[in-house]
Amino acid sequence: METPVTEERSPDRSAPGWRSAGGSRALRLLAPPGGVGRARRAAAWVAVAPLTVVSVVMGCRAADVDGVTPVPQLLAFLPWLLVPAALGLLLAIVGRWPAGCVWALVAGVVTGWFIQPYDGTAASEPRGRVVARVRVLTANLEFGRATEGLLAALRAERPDLVSVQECDVRCAAALDTPAVRRAYPHRNVVIGGPAEGSAILSRYPLTDEEGVPGTLSMPGSVATVAGHLVRVQVAHPMPPVPGGVDLWRTELGWLRDHAAGRGSLPTLIAGDFNATQDHAAFRALLDTGLRDSARLTGAARTPTWPSLTAPPLGAQIDHVLVSEALWPRATRFLDLADTDHRALLVDLDLHDLPAASAAPAR
Repeated sequence: METPVTEERSPDRSAPGWRSAGGSRALRLLAPPGGVGRARRAAAWVAVAPLTVVSVVMGCRAADVDGVTPVPQLLAFLPWLLVPAALGLLLAIVGRWPAGCVWALVAGVVTGWFIQPYDGTAASEPRGRVVARVRVLTANLEFGRATEGLLAALRAERPDLVSVQECDVRCAAALDTPAVRRAYPHRNVVIGGPAEGSAILSRYPLTDEEGVPGTLSMPGSVATVAGHLVRVQVAHPMPPVPGGVDLWRTELGWLRDHAAGRGSLPTLIAGDFNATQDHAAFRALLDTGLRDSARLTGAARTPTWPSLTAPPLGAQIDHVLVSEALWPRATRFLDLADTDHRALLVDLDLHDLPAASAAPAR
């Protein structure tokens, strides 16, 4: 009886199901899977796009740089990058792509880490006695369209110091009426085009300063509050539009230089910064020792722009930054009609610190 002989054949490497013993596992982990159906392959490859976007933006955030368009624009909405990270994870799961799942999880964790409020410097309430309570309002009027809304807010909220951006000719005329002059006898108004004009209104005596240079006016003054001098500065750098990122970065740098050279006077910089805590150029401002009032009152990521979708969706680009002698007690966000920004109202305590003592009488 003949014993059957089994013929051994070399594996057909062209067969679709063939996998080498060693390298196949690595290939299956590092690339979207093959041979598991067109739909799964497509899902795995589609996952690459959202995960790449999140990774590039998070890489710039981790490297403390703002990058180039579209990174600065996407950084303004950093928390919402969890959405493409989650989409990438879902697609990687559908595509049975292990490396993609890991990639998506890492991208989501890193994004979640950076959602935490940024602390430029350790902040604690000053120990000196409170010498005055100051209410500050900042409002961008969108080419002056929200002038009536601003006047209503002034009557209702009665702030002591007001920073106004995009105050056009109409706005300047409205602020010059007898009623407004009685309420705010001290002012520093710069009249310009619809977006260029800015103003500081004050119940306290003001001495005008040079302010910060910029394409849009950013006036500065020194207010005398309860015998103490307080530096007040409007912020309104150009936005980081495509083609304008370098100018935006430069003008935020000028605000940073102003903050770094503020000296011993209590300092308040309020306005539309066109930047969030996720922009390196804005964090450089906080690193000078200024604190974000919204951050200190637990509202670090409350959106102020665009008002059409805020507060559910938006970015906090309007801020009131204060130095050590000023401590925020409360912040509120006001919805003014006819502007794409929400106004920010902050109640501050001015503390009597050695560095905040009054200057000799002039």
